[in-house]
Amino acid sequence: MSLSCALFILIRYVSIMVMALSNYGYFSTAFTQQACQHYYLMAPIFKALQIMISQVILGIRTFNIARRDRQIGIALSLLYLFSISVEWFTDMVHRTPVVVNVRHCTPANASKILTTWFFYLAVMVYDLVTLTISTTHLMRYNPLSSRVERLVRVLIYDGIGYFVVLSGSNVLNLVLYHTTDVDTQSAGASIAYAVTWIMSQRILINIREMSEPDARRSENVVVARPNARKMMTGLRSQFDSKSHSRGSKSSKGPIGADYVPTSPHNGNGTDMELGIRVCVERSVMVDYIDESEEHSSSWGKPTVLSV
Repeated sequence: MSLSCALFILIRYVSIMVMALSNYGYFSTAFTQQACQHYYLMAPIFKALQIMISQVILGIRTFNIARRDRQIGIALSLLYLFSISVEWFTDMVHRTPVVVNVRHCTPANASKILTTWFFYLAVMVYDLVTLTISTTHLMRYNPLSSRVERLVRVLIYDGIGYFVVLSGSNVLNLVLYHTTDVDTQSAGASIAYAVTWIMSQRILINIREMSEPDARRSENVVVARPNARKMMTGLRSQFDSKSHSRGSKSSKGPIGADYVPTSPHNGNGTDMELGIRVCVERSVMVDYIDESEEHSSSWGKPTVLSV
């Protein structure tokens, strides 16, 4: 199982759990004060876990876009540890179990010092930093292929869209948790859970779709069957001529020639690390003529060579 698949499964089922636990506590009418005492922290715990998984997705995405730079990786790791520490602290402290008249249980931030809104502020800071790093590196790429150019554009739009939508729900909850009314504080919690779930999976799905290879291109080459050396020479010369016609100087062959990115800071055209492997394959259909039967009007069985 790949890392992206594991993250996809985790964000899905943790999001389902946090939404189920939160809404059951809010809409149930069977809670007593003692039962609420054992239940009220379940939703905050799973909320923190959901944010942790979502931030792992953003962190790995940013690290890959930054070409797996060691310094950026260390900075992202430190930022992640600091962010989740603040989030767990502000999400768990000063929480009190409250059973309202209709006997539903909610983890209210009813102390004199309101701290839960800092949770959403820490989330927005982490999102802003990762978005800035990833967008800065994406803008430096100068892809020579339309497929890679489309990939870069999708990654930029995904990052900006994620930040805008998540920031909207986080700002809403930040404002609600500034109030002291118990029912008002948790009114926008489910919106944040759903938006985090949807946007995190959207990033993983788009990356998965963009990593799928294009349909194979096929070309027909007619050669004589007995002379295998001539056959391979013909194939090589055909590809080499196409490669030179494209004006590729840094690549030794046509395969992958259109996928060599360059940046203003690197004129040699190094590989672009986005955490995605773009596979370019070409199939060649070879029709051979048996020289011993060259007077015959029938053709031999075609052979397919994968290059």
